[in-house]
Amino acid sequence: MAYLFLYIAGIALIWWIYIIGWVNALKIILGILIPSSLIILFNLKMGRFLFRSPIVGIISVLPTAIFIFKASQPLVAGINSWIDNQNSSDGGETKDVVEVKVISKDDA
Repeated sequence: MAYLFLYIAGIALIWWIYIIGWVNALKIILGILIPSSLIILFNLKMGRFLFRSPIVGIISVLPTAIFIFKASQPLVAGINSWIDNQNSSDGGETKDVVEVKVISKDDA
């Protein structure tokens, strides 16, 4: 049953990436994964440090999640702008292209 779920989720992910493009999909995925991983890591470490149990840290996630999410937005924006700059540099080579009009011998 888990394999069926993973198969359907994989097909949906591939379709979603195809529809919106891999660059936008990468930016959206990073915008979700970076704050989520920072929230989980922070609460695991603080739960172990303060209460000697990482489970208590995970339970107390809501108050710190808001602050960590807001604090991680500049990092996410910086990574997204770096991805945009890398993506725009690939298409920037078209400045040297000269457009030419082709005239057949009969028209000349």
